[in-house]
Amino acid sequence: MNEEPNLGRIAVVGAGAVGCYYGGMLAHGGHDVSFLMRSDLDAVRAKGLTIFTKGEEVRLAQVRAFATPEEIGPVDVVLIALKATANDALQRLLPPLIGPDTMLLTMQNGLGNEELLAARWGAERVCGGLCFVCINRTAPGVIRHLDHGSISVGEFGRPASARVRSFAEAWKKVGVEAEAVDNLSLERWRKLVWNIPFNGLSIVARANVAEVLADDNLRTIARDLMAEILDAARRLGHDIPDSFADWQIERSASMGTYRSSSMIDFEAGLPVEVESIWGEPLRQGQTAGAAMPRLEMLYRLIHALTRPKHAEPSAGAK
Repeated sequence: MNEEPNLGRIAVVGAGAVGCYYGGMLAHGGHDVSFLMRSDLDAVRAKGLTIFTKGEEVRLAQVRAFATPEEIGPVDVVLIALKATANDALQRLLPPLIGPDTMLLTMQNGLGNEELLAARWGAERVCGGLCFVCINRTAPGVIRHLDHGSISVGEFGRPASARVRSFAEAWKKVGVEAEAVDNLSLERWRKLVWNIPFNGLSIVARANVAEVLADDNLRTIARDLMAEILDAARRLGHDIPDSFADWQIERSASMGTYRSSSMIDFEAGLPVEVESIWGEPLRQGQTAGAAMPRLEMLYRLIHALTRPKHAEPSAGAK
């Protein structure tokens, strides 16, 4: 039997649905995981953390939950699961957690998050995790894993290392589908093929996944957006075949009436990750010479729906 990977001390920053699921599953596997929490802190301290996944209830009765990063102190790994809209808070939250060799593993959506971390704390620390999962936080300390759930872990700008392979192995040991990848940027663009159309249409059309798939017009728009993303990715050196888009649409059928995190945030009046999911891919694609009229329109619509009335979109029309 393989020896359990030693991941050291782990801190989860952004203990919402994603942070609690992936961090909680590691804690369930016996790893030393501390959660930085805000709204759920009292509930989790009193009742623990419950994860419903694959017909199973994973109950963590005792959870290391803290209100400040200073209470946690330096760790070996920080799992960053904050929304990208809260990245300004990292300047305050991360320093107390960072020691000489601390690994920063961002599990955030979209593009630009690894670059932000690398510029501030050094590229050698930075890794990324791409989460392909349908998951919701349904109550304080309660996470429901609805479908899918794989995670791809890679180094920022480098091939897979022993440390990311250890994380993939640790997740696999607790039933999470995981792999270490050599090209993190490629995986980010693969995820955008789904995130851009389905998260975007969930806002502008108020449509869950099943409604997008059932409506011929929305389904066509989703597929056309995917074609633009594939073209941009290829121009940036990422060879993703057209069949990947068809596969993404086919596998979405099992998600049913799943509401994306962007839809939930929008309906709750919370900030939406407009720039990381739609703005930055648009800018990078256009810079690479891709024509992306549908994405530009989608970006501008979402920007208009979510911005203060006086703000202007940051991607120029071409």
